[in-house]
Amino acid sequence: MTETNDDAADLLEAGRLLFAGAADFYAAAQVLDRIPPMEGVEIAFAGRSNVGKSSLINALTGRNTLARTSHTPGRTQQLNFFRIGDRLSLVDMPGYGYAAVEKAKVEAWTQLIHAYLKGRANLARVFMLIDARHGFKSIDTDVLDGLDKAAVSYQVVLTKADSLKKGEVASRIAGIQAGLAKRPAAFPQVILTSSRDDLGVPELRAAVAKLLVERGA
Repeated sequence: MTETNDDAADLLEAGRLLFAGAADFYAAAQVLDRIPPMEGVEIAFAGRSNVGKSSLINALTGRNTLARTSHTPGRTQQLNFFRIGDRLSLVDMPGYGYAAVEKAKVEAWTQLIHAYLKGRANLARVFMLIDARHGFKSIDTDVLDGLDKAAVSYQVVLTKADSLKKGEVASRIAGIQAGLAKRPAAFPQVILTSSRDDLGVPELRAAVAKLLVERGA
C-alpha cells in the first residue's frame, strides 16, 4: 500500500512533533554490560567515521550540541544513548573505518557493536549513513553484510548531499538502490540529506515517526 499525500503530511508533522520535544543523553557504553536495559522503541545511527553522523543527529533533533561533533574522525568512542521524548531512544554508534585511535580500541568497538546489534530486540532500524559524494565503499558493504546476516533492518541515509551537483543526485540514488536491491534486511527507500541546509531532515523524522506507528508506540 502506498502512502497518500495526506498520510505523508501527517507523518511529516508527527516527525516534527516527535523531535520538537525533549532530547537528552542518558547512557553510554564502552563494554557490553554497560548497555542500558531495553526500553521502548530504539533506532541507531551508523556510518564511517567522517560521514557526518553527529551533525545529522544534531540537525534531526534541532540541537547543536546533543551529539559531539569534531574535525577529527573517530571521536565517538562508545555507544551513546539519547532519549527522545518518552517513546524513543536514539543510539549514536562509534564510526567505523578510519579513526585516529589505536587498532585494538577499534576492534573493541567492533565487537561491542556486533554484540549490541545481535541482542537488541527493541531495535526498530539502523540508519546507515553513506557519504553522498562517494556512495558505497567496501567497508560500507562489509557492514551491510553483517546487518543482513543478523537480520537487522536498516535504511540508507545519504549525507552531505549539498556537495553533489544537481545532475549527480539521481544517478547516486539509483546506484545505491541497485546495490540494496538484493539485500534482505535493507529498507528500499533511500533518504537524501544535508545537515548544512536541513535537506531531507523532515523526511528522516517522518521515517522515524512511521516506525513508531508500526511498532504501536
